[in-house]
Amino acid sequence: MNKITANKKLGQHFLTNQHVAQLMTKNFASDAEGIIEIGPGKGVLTKYLATWQIPFHVIEKDDRMLEPLSEFLNDNQITCADILKVDLTELINTLGWTGKKIWVISNLPYNISVLILLQLVKSDSIKYMTLMFQKEVAEKIFNFTNLKNPMSSLMCICLNYFDLKLLCKVHPGSFSPPPKVESAVISFKRFDHPEVALNEFDSLEQFLRRLFQFKRKQMGGILKKYYPLDVLVDTFKMINKEMTDRAESLVFKELICLYKNLKKIC
Repeated sequence: MNKITANKKLGQHFLTNQHVAQLMTKNFASDAEGIIEIGPGKGVLTKYLATWQIPFHVIEKDDRMLEPLSEFLNDNQITCADILKVDLTELINTLGWTGKKIWVISNLPYNISVLILLQLVKSDSIKYMTLMFQKEVAEKIFNFTNLKNPMSSLMCICLNYFDLKLLCKVHPGSFSPPPKVESAVISFKRFDHPEVALNEFDSLEQFLRRLFQFKRKQMGGILKKYYPLDVLVDTFKMINKEMTDRAESLVFKELICLYKNLKKIC
């Protein structure tokens, strides 16, 4: 098992810090009714997750990992596939976990972490998530530092659908090979009643992408391409903001209010 080296193309950095591994694998252990681990690699999280008396399944793209994972799992518990090509709802139904509170846990490959996150957000079967990100990305999801990080489209989406908490920060030396950046683990608990329902995800994401694509531009200048000027004037008055404001200066509630009011009128 130790002879398997990290594949740079897959963004692999194997977690070796057992304290972090134990912290992550206890996060929602008392709440989950099914566990899916993404990219288990050699199984540093897997070996702890497999001890819980909870249905457990892993998704691993790298078939070199099948042998080390077999120490903790049987063949029926492993899907060897690219997570971005897996229909999670179909997998959960196939596993017989429909209606269960599913917990997804992963030391995400940093090069595709945001793509995976958005895929997970859109799956309403997933109630809990414990995910490790590059610290720079984590700060775009959740403001856990003493600095006031500007709002982003990703942060707004995550705040809408999940209660977020920082589980821990992780030093590069906690991995093999060590990445060149700090990491952070974020804990996600899905809201039963988000401000914007999940069936509006695509509409909300498109709205936020427009606003933040040119985040230093004035919002009025961006939105006038999509909405009548009189509607924009009235809407900004409603939320007590100026059309000359920039999207990253708004807080979550203001962005959601802007989206809802424009959607209601147009």
